[in-house]
Amino acid sequence: MRVLAIGDSDSYVKWGAAVLERMPAHWEKSMVIIGTPVVPSGAQLEAALSSSSLAVDDVPIVELADVTARVLADKPDIVLMSVRGPVVRVLVRTIVAATALNPELHRPVFVSGLPGISIPATGRALYFRSQVDLFLLHSKREIREFQALAHKMNVTQSFALATLPFLPTSGTALATGDPARTDIVFAAQAKVPREKEDRRAVLNWLIAAARARPTQRVVIKLRALPGEAQTHAEKYPFDQLLREAAKESPLPTNLVVSGGSMQEHLDSAAGLVTVSSTAAIEAAAQGIPVLALDDFGTSAELINLVFEGSGLLGHSRELTSGALRLPRPSWLDDNYFHPESDETWVTAMEELVAQNAAQPIPLRPQFRARYGGAPRHAWDRKLALGPYDHTKTGALAYAVGYPLRAVVIWARTPLRAARRRKRLAAVAAAQAARVASTS
Repeated sequence: MRVLAIGDSDSYVKWGAAVLERMPAHWEKSMVIIGTPVVPSGAQLEAALSSSSLAVDDVPIVELADVTARVLADKPDIVLMSVRGPVVRVLVRTIVAATALNPELHRPVFVSGLPGISIPATGRALYFRSQVDLFLLHSKREIREFQALAHKMNVTQSFALATLPFLPTSGTALATGDPARTDIVFAAQAKVPREKEDRRAVLNWLIAAARARPTQRVVIKLRALPGEAQTHAEKYPFDQLLREAAKESPLPTNLVVSGGSMQEHLDSAAGLVTVSSTAAIEAAAQGIPVLALDDFGTSAELINLVFEGSGLLGHSRELTSGALRLPRPSWLDDNYFHPESDETWVTAMEELVAQNAAQPIPLRPQFRARYGGAPRHAWDRKLALGPYDHTKTGALAYAVGYPLRAVVIWARTPLRAARRRKRLAAVAAAQAARVASTS
């Protein structure tokens, strides 16, 4: 079995490399990174590969034409598309077109997935991957939610259960009480919470925690250092907000900012704090207590609905008091901690490869962007690849389409503002109810 993984951003590279690591040892596995505006820096790439057997030199950064050349030369049985949704769509089109030109070849099996918590299931994740043959998910609950959404959207898709590949293979290692673990690690996210005042509030809670526990480091683990790209654009980076806060008053010396590998930080963590990062699952799997902050409520926007019933949700005052906790046993099986015997992904891939070898699998229809022909494809390619798309058709599509896109975004702005007002009102009501219940 030959597998070629294609990554783009640091989080997708980390996921793809980890998935390769979990595949059967006798499979032939390799990885490339396709050039896009979120291509990882050298430091990000090293961190993303740190838990795999791949070295940085083993994972070249290539352009779209190089990807198709690699597929035609190596003839992989499976292409693992560990990339953002818009890039999945472009890769499928390009690889199908390239293999169709050679009558002796047929396209490989396309597999994709998401690199972290995927609750709630989203239409964007599904429609961008509507043409892949297998969609990997990481919990029984994710499978159910995506199956229900696919039925609602009338999208035919096959899902397979895999364990989050970042979790330890030997089960939960109880880290509680380890004297080498002293840090409180905050897993920052680019989009959660989204607004500046909310992110400043989180920062103030971390500052208060550092002052309350001067013998412990409180580490703000950034998704990206200044100048580095990441999967989602970060409008208000925590290091920038920290510099602003330092101008107002001196900061505690045990509050530090760091990048690098999450696992390296977990190795010295006495606890992990987040709003909804997948790092909470990684920490819990290693027996590290967790606090998922619920001061802003729970919602699809905050990506923390999955923690309802887990016992991990808590108020910011519990950060200061050190009241972190492990997940409730009743929550585990349905949410990322199922037994390995329940996994279906390897068998599903083997069956698809055998089926494709016997009779090429028909390509599923694209859920959206079916119309527009070559100009639409050029637009999609330019948006996905940015400066790594050197085609004249891409440049022309961008020149025509970008002004129209700006008009659409402008028209949607009032709707977004209304949704934000509604969210803030709901948060305020939830906080008032909490205060009333404790008074």
